[in-house]
Amino acid sequence: MVGIVIVSHSSKIAEGIVELSRQMVQSNVKIIPAGGTSDGRIGTDATKILEAIKKANDGDGVIVLADLGSAILSTEMAIDLLDEDIKNKVIIADAPVVEGSVAAAVEASLGSDLEKIKESAEESKRLIKINS
Repeated sequence: MVGIVIVSHSSKIAEGIVELSRQMVQSNVKIIPAGGTSDGRIGTDATKILEAIKKANDGDGVIVLADLGSAILSTEMAIDLLDEDIKNKVIIADAPVVEGSVAAAVEASLGSDLEKIKESAEESKRLIKINS
């Protein structure tokens, strides 16, 4: 099953998104938070992200969702540090972190492949919340 990593500058935000996503699917999808720095400050940490990717990986790939631009940069750095066999199965979704994470979790719980999960996460950008 494809794993999911949530990268945020805040550990509380990452943990909250993981909690919400797990509640929505109530399945065995590995959803791992990688929020804040390793010393508890606001920010991102490539090493923390790297460890989260390894933890989320069970061989089918990992999709990463991140909150802000520098979280993407830290994630790209973490991916560069991975062994080639894992690196080729990790992708970053260009999606809103909350809606995209829930969509990814639901799609992953259905057993979908990495590309389909990315597509679902990115489709959440078009979600209309209020019809006016």
